[in-house]
Amino acid sequence: MRFSAASALLGLPLLASAQDVPEYQAQFQNYLDKFMSYVPNPSKSDPIGAAQAKAGSLKMDILTLNNWRDVLYSHVTPQTETPEETWVLITGGNKTCFGHCEKVETAFNQTAAKFALTPGAPHTALLNCENEPVLCNSWSAPTGALWIFEMLPPPAEINLYAKRFNLTTVTSDDFAQLQKEGHKTNAKLHDGIFHPINGWFAQNGVQTPVGYVLWFFNLVPSWLFMVVVSMVSRTMMGNRMGQQGARAGPRPAATGQAQAR
Repeated sequence: MRFSAASALLGLPLLASAQDVPEYQAQFQNYLDKFMSYVPNPSKSDPIGAAQAKAGSLKMDILTLNNWRDVLYSHVTPQTETPEETWVLITGGNKTCFGHCEKVETAFNQTAAKFALTPGAPHTALLNCENEPVLCNSWSAPTGALWIFEMLPPPAEINLYAKRFNLTTVTSDDFAQLQKEGHKTNAKLHDGIFHPINGWFAQNGVQTPVGYVLWFFNLVPSWLFMVVVSMVSRTMMGNRMGQQGARAGPRPAATGQAQAR
């Protein structure tokens, strides 16, 4: 579920009734328990599997929340003047990609194996949003997309190009064709606030906290958000009425009706 402020505002008329439904309490407790089980370790990437992929025929890096910057900059030196290309496939599983990323991931693995044997070919890396939800949210990275980083030594700005493929028909030939024709003419330049290196969030040191916040809201179902807002709004209204009553002071005693003449 993607958090939407618009949907929250549209649901405000239902807040009062939502709080009074008994089953929401049980749903809230069950969901809270589930969420707390996620909090200690949102990263599920396998470091052993990542090392094997890097050492094997693919020569592919596995990006995680802790290593992505080191991985991207590992291919450049302070003397590097020509950008080093790193192709990162954003993939996922049944929850994040609805099972549609298997074909594109297979095609990308085949391409990575070819690149590993080709001098001067782009470096390759994989980002699995099912294993790294915080990192994907901090980048606002869509599954099934290819991100091409043109890496230069810091503090140079980094050009990033994004390309989407047809997940039902993509093959390794599509990736090879993209390299042959040039990604700058077939991919879109990414220069938004979520840019992993140049973006506003990254430049101001809030990229990871933003990733955690968005990850949290992605976990929260719409009914839970409605219940929380309802409880907060009712508490605020109750406090306000109490303050107004205290300022008004005691009400004057009621007087009897005037007697008829």
